[in-house]
Amino acid sequence: MKKNHFIASIVTLALLLASALAFAGDQATTNLTINATVNARAKLTLSTNTISFPDADPDTTPSISAAENGVSVTAKVRTGSSSSATLTHQAAGNLASGSISIPISNVTWTATGSGFSSGTMNSSAAQTVGSWTGSGTQSGTLNFALANSWAYATGTYTVSSTFTLTAP
Repeated sequence: MKKNHFIASIVTLALLLASALAFAGDQATTNLTINATVNARAKLTLSTNTISFPDADPDTTPSISAAENGVSVTAKVRTGSSSSATLTHQAAGNLASGSISIPISNVTWTATGSGFSSGTMNSSAAQTVGSWTGSGTQSGTLNFALANSWAYATGTYTVSSTFTLTAP
């Protein structure tokens, strides 16, 4: 009887092993396609949206620094790896106080930060403030100055200007 019991145990074990192997060999696969859309993007942040030049004696202060200097600039772009992102600036006109004006070209800026460049304000053409290749975040500082002159008429002068960040 022990022999029959032993044989029955072996047969049962063989059946269990055969059924486990049959299940282990059964499988199905399918593929999943993953798509992602990444478009060009540009985001520009300035630490201030207004700068002011205080009054000063032209003999002692030939160049007036803006009270808000340095203006922090952060340009974030997403573009092609070999595409150039560009930051430009253009004034809407001259500094004006009623019918009198100060030429906008009397306002200049110096720049620090990789890819940023110094320049002179202009109302007829956009001036390059920075240029970079590929995607990323660029940070710099602009310091504005107004050439001071005895020839300026008294008044409070103002003009708007536009920074444009382009990521093709």
